[in-house]
Amino acid sequence: MMNPTQKVRKILSYYESDNPGTKTNIARILMAGKLGGTGRMVILPVDQGFEHGPIASFAPNPEAYDPHYHYKLAIDAGLSAYAAPLGMLEAGADTFAGAIPLILKVNSSNLLLNKNLAPDQSITASVKDALRLGCAAVGFTIYPGSDHSLHMMEEIKEMSAEAKSYGLVTVIWSYARGGMVSKDGETAHDVIAYAAHIAALLGAHIIKVKPSIDAIELDNAKKAFEKNPVSIKELKDRIAHIVKTTFNGRRLMVFSGGATKSTEDVYNEVRAIRDGGGNGSIIGRNTFQRPRPEALKLLSDIIEIYKGRL
Repeated sequence: MMNPTQKVRKILSYYESDNPGTKTNIARILMAGKLGGTGRMVILPVDQGFEHGPIASFAPNPEAYDPHYHYKLAIDAGLSAYAAPLGMLEAGADTFAGAIPLILKVNSSNLLLNKNLAPDQSITASVKDALRLGCAAVGFTIYPGSDHSLHMMEEIKEMSAEAKSYGLVTVIWSYARGGMVSKDGETAHDVIAYAAHIAALLGAHIIKVKPSIDAIELDNAKKAFEKNPVSIKELKDRIAHIVKTTFNGRRLMVFSGGATKSTEDVYNEVRAIRDGGGNGSIIGRNTFQRPRPEALKLLSDIIEIYKGRL
């Protein structure tokens, strides 16, 4: 790892309660890969086998059934980190030890559950697993709005405290769903901003949400915006406002790539994240479902966009 740049040192200063071990692991992620030192990140997440099933996730590019494929893709593309559940990381942990910062995804759900159940996730790995595998961070999903959301918050509170005590980073995937949130409202701007803020309040170092759409779901947010207008017509403006809700930009904010989309749509989204002051992208299916040369080109271009060159 290179000596942290002034930009990275500034970001580390925002984490005022954290021990040197945790700050070192934040720096590991921020100094890794082709965006090292810029304060930007591109992370490869491969937890879709749990969330969507192996066929839906990997059949478009059968090479991606192999866990080593994802390690190699993340390393060869010069990414900031690779995030995956326990089994995926274990399958390449020795071969690729020390090659890229790892994020152990410690909870997951699956599509086989009764659809009438409130959204929830089960704990599938531990902080000790993360330490054993040499990870820089643990990743945890919460569903603000779900009838199980309070329990999920209690789980990450305990796990985050343990992770921080060992010098690990906490990454929270915060996806509002269930309860009073409509299906369309899951990506409404006020709901996404609320979910991001909840993750910050729970002590996340890095927060992952979906890019928001130009819509407001909650009545109290509609009333507040009427009195205190905020521009949310353009995605870059929505990104900027979400960043503001995470302690005025004092927490690292990355945005998911979502379902497969066109290359140009990916680029436009990344430009909006960059221009809105987001810290980067955590992009899975839009990369590993493409043939490897295509995926490497896409990731290279995304990195160039974050560098301001495209």
